[in-house]
Amino acid sequence: METSEKTNRMHLGRKISRIRELRGMKQEALASELGISQQAISKLEQSEEIEESTLEKVAKALGVTSEGIKHFTEETIFNNINNFHDNSIQNNFNPIEKIVELYERLLASEKEKNELLRKM
Repeated sequence: METSEKTNRMHLGRKISRIRELRGMKQEALASELGISQQAISKLEQSEEIEESTLEKVAKALGVTSEGIKHFTEETIFNNINNFHDNSIQNNFNPIEKIVELYERLLASEKEKNELLRKM
């Protein structure tokens, strides 16, 4: 596995940072939601590995699942946007709204997958 691929796959702090940014949330808002300091969020986002219990709390504050964070890739988001754009007949659309919409659909899909796995 390439180093950059491993880093992208494994660096949970970066994934949290990107998800937070896509949700339009500042570090201060996430910190407030979790009852910790902005500096703690900054440190968390620099961490490659994060305890499962902490990851669960962060995921809940971001409105996603911990599995959604673990499996998050920007490549998937942008591929979905490109596919949507290629197949779209709309001339005017806001790409940021589409990113959020596609990300929310990805999260819903992850939640459904998690529910199915729990039932098994």
